[in-house]
Amino acid sequence: MKKVIIFYASYGGGHLSAAKSIKQYMDNHYADVDVELIDCMKYISIALDKVTTTAYKEMAKKAPWAWGRVYARSQKGPLSHISSSSNKVMAIKLLKLLQEKNPDFIISTHPFSSQMVSYLKRKERFNCPLATIMTDYAPHEQWLIGEEQTNYFFVAHNGMKKALVQHGISEEKIFATGIPLSGKFLDHYNREEIFQSFQLDPEKKVILFFGGGEFGLGKSRTLAILSALIDASEAQIVAIAGKNEKMKANFEEIAMTCNRPSDVRVLAFTDKVPELMSISYLVVTKPGGLTTTESLASGLPLILINPIPGQEEENAEFLEKEGVAFWLRKSDLPELALQNFFQNPDAIKKMRINAKLHAKKNSTKDICETLLGKTKKAE
Repeated sequence: MKKVIIFYASYGGGHLSAAKSIKQYMDNHYADVDVELIDCMKYISIALDKVTTTAYKEMAKKAPWAWGRVYARSQKGPLSHISSSSNKVMAIKLLKLLQEKNPDFIISTHPFSSQMVSYLKRKERFNCPLATIMTDYAPHEQWLIGEEQTNYFFVAHNGMKKALVQHGISEEKIFATGIPLSGKFLDHYNREEIFQSFQLDPEKKVILFFGGGEFGLGKSRTLAILSALIDASEAQIVAIAGKNEKMKANFEEIAMTCNRPSDVRVLAFTDKVPELMSISYLVVTKPGGLTTTESLASGLPLILINPIPGQEEENAEFLEKEGVAFWLRKSDLPELALQNFFQNPDAIKKMRINAKLHAKKNSTKDICETLLGKTKKAE
């Protein structure tokens, strides 16, 4: 029985979601593999994890511009050295775990765990294959610290692969598989049942609006965009507020007072995103790696709102450049920008085609088979 450890960290949901998708696939398809998920920061120190994750959330929510500066400066200069140096210190504590577990393979979905494991390998304190899964659409140099000790890099697209090669990483170590995706996005759903369960009209298009989320970024801006979206489009809007109760109440107020309340559905957290995407026309969301990957896998173009400065702005730039998304910037008036967008159905149609071309629906399978070989358990 092979032992695989998947490390993640709780800075945003994408790192954990990627780790869960990999574990689920391995559990379902490899009888000879035992997989364990571990939050590397929480293992090292619950107190430190709480302080750092809270700081990240508060900065992203209340001062996203500050997070953007931290993100940019952590690539080079003093902050990058502080980050890599602190991870070296924390790696010593991680060593105890690795010696106890003695894994045959380590997978990392966060740069911190990649740095710590690569440091231990460089110091010859521990040795086993290390795979790093990058969970955004643009590279950041924190992912590449210790690249000599990393055996595999899995990236979102070929452009990232080229960037890593230019950085000096061997092409043989880099795989443009896409970001890991839940198997639910490969399932086939009964469209009629989904329309009925959400009380939607099957004769009208559906737009998914993700506007709540963990941070509730840009509340007033988000509400203005939702109102403008209802006015500019003829589609039904499914507005998902997530666990943000205040945003849900605001969405419901807009739904009750807008000019076509019967076309707006407001949801809190839902685990039916794959089903909803299977009947949707496009998605409105902040450009996190997870929702973006899910949307492209579903063949859906995107309207991008409220990106966190740093990795999400870089994601937005890439997606817009590739013709799969329209980035609604801070300087844009939502009413005018969305009216112009929906008055060009040919452009939206082209975006849908591009989305399907960029979809990597088998990303999770491709990653697992690259690491462990073909499926060992019956499909």
